[in-house]
Amino acid sequence: MNWIGSIHSRVHRRRVNVLARHVSSLIPLNASVLDVGCGDGWLAALIARNRPDVRMAGIDVLKRPETRIPVREFDGNTIPYKDGSFDAILFVDVLHHTTDPMVLLREARRVARQAIIIKDHNLSGMFAYSTLRFMDRVSNERHGVVLPYNYWLPEQWQRAVRELSLSATVWKKDLQLYPAPARWIFERSLHFLALLTIP
Repeated sequence: MNWIGSIHSRVHRRRVNVLARHVSSLIPLNASVLDVGCGDGWLAALIARNRPDVRMAGIDVLKRPETRIPVREFDGNTIPYKDGSFDAILFVDVLHHTTDPMVLLREARRVARQAIIIKDHNLSGMFAYSTLRFMDRVSNERHGVVLPYNYWLPEQWQRAVRELSLSATVWKKDLQLYPAPARWIFERSLHFLALLTIP
């Protein structure tokens, strides 16, 4: 592993733990949650440990041989569950890997009963695109993850929320995912976590 990979591995552990705490605080009580693009289910397992009342399941386009939660493979477009099957749908850094995030957002709106939780990126500020591309390549390229670099502007996210008739109950930008000084380079205004509730 090169020095960038070694640093990324340490930072990634911290990041997953911080995200698990953030997401755990947003999930409704006694909820069933589908983690879309869950990978090996590490984040979902941490959430379940923080919130024993929550039931986690996952889907991913690349099902791994070993996962920490039950995972089903899916085609990346259609969530393989009936309408209203889960209380909440979770997307963590998944939607920018799609060619059209609205496809999965509409699917989430169909399958979720109460909420959609999104952690993703804002294409906001100087050098945002190049910084996000670098982070994506370091994190995902070696795993064979599709990298279309499809980052949305803040106004595109807001438009999607309105189009899906959702209510942005929580919209956090200061997530403190990275330790200083990495935070000053890789966090800035590039990340958000949103709780979108279904009326």
